[in-house]
Amino acid sequence: TPRGLVDGALPFTFEWAKQHCHSHCCCRAAGASLRQRTHRFVWFSSCLSLISENAARAAHTKPLTMMLSRLASRAAASGTRALLARASQRSAQRAPRRLLSEKPAEKAAEKAAAPEAKPGWWSSAEFWGGLGALAGWGMTGAAIYDAQFSSPEKISMTMTPVMIIYSSLFCRWAIIVKPQNLLLAACHGSNVVAQFNQMRRAVEYKTSQGKDEEVQDILMKSGVGAAALGGMVVAGPTLQSALVAANLGPVSTFAGAAAGPFTVHFWAPMSKWLISGASMMELDRPVEKISLAQYTALTLTGAFFSRYALLVNPINYMLCSVNVALFSSSAWHLGRKVKADYVD
Repeated sequence: TPRGLVDGALPFTFEWAKQHCHSHCCCRAAGASLRQRTHRFVWFSSCLSLISENAARAAHTKPLTMMLSRLASRAAASGTRALLARASQRSAQRAPRRLLSEKPAEKAAEKAAAPEAKPGWWSSAEFWGGLGALAGWGMTGAAIYDAQFSSPEKISMTMTPVMIIYSSLFCRWAIIVKPQNLLLAACHGSNVVAQFNQMRRAVEYKTSQGKDEEVQDILMKSGVGAAALGGMVVAGPTLQSALVAANLGPVSTFAGAAAGPFTVHFWAPMSKWLISGASMMELDRPVEKISLAQYTALTLTGAFFSRYALLVNPINYMLCSVNVALFSSSAWHLGRKVKADYVD
């Protein structure tokens, strides 16, 4: 083996081999015959010749290889620059890409800007509120009709004051509820006027019949009820604030609720409970004193508002329950009236 690196420019001769080989090399091994030395030197020199040829070939082709490498690198660089320029042009023509974090916000904004699909009739507060208002107009129309064509003796001195309070509260409720129901508000405002007219006719009739004590008793009860209602309206906000600040658990929560006892959302259904209660207290009322138009309107009102109460904001479960009761009691009286006038 050579002691150092072999220079390809040196001639590979026997003398060179003797100078550059170790002492135990094939051509200087001790005890070897001349023939063995000759064969080993021929093998060694052939190996060196092959190495020399490869080195010469490499030295000859190195400039060409370097030139080709430089050309390839230049071509690759120019191609890369062309590709980068083309990609930049395409990216400039395209819309800028959005970050993943931006997509949910943009989708939410697009969803908010898009028009909401209108619910079907079963889930539409406007639909059921419109039917309830039409039924309420039937009740108002019934009061107007009775004032023109019915005898005052059929007017209930128990139901009429309750109807006045009921329509007053619901007129206010229809204005502040969401969605607003102005048709219902106009209906109940008109019904207040019509029921006051019915009350006037009933008082005049009772007075003409010499029933002054009955009239005074009814008027006194109506006055006490109106005064109590007015006092609650005036003192309501102060009492509500005190209960909420007292932190009494469920009591404070109920007092501060959107449909709690200090809102018209609570007292409008309560006034309707008075109607249902008055109707239930007179389940055996003579059929000749039952107004067909009025109880038809009350029956339809109870049916429509049972659904409408679950679609408004805030949802009013008390209004739903009272309308179920109103529907039941009014349908009972309506059935008795129809049976007496058209079946028997």
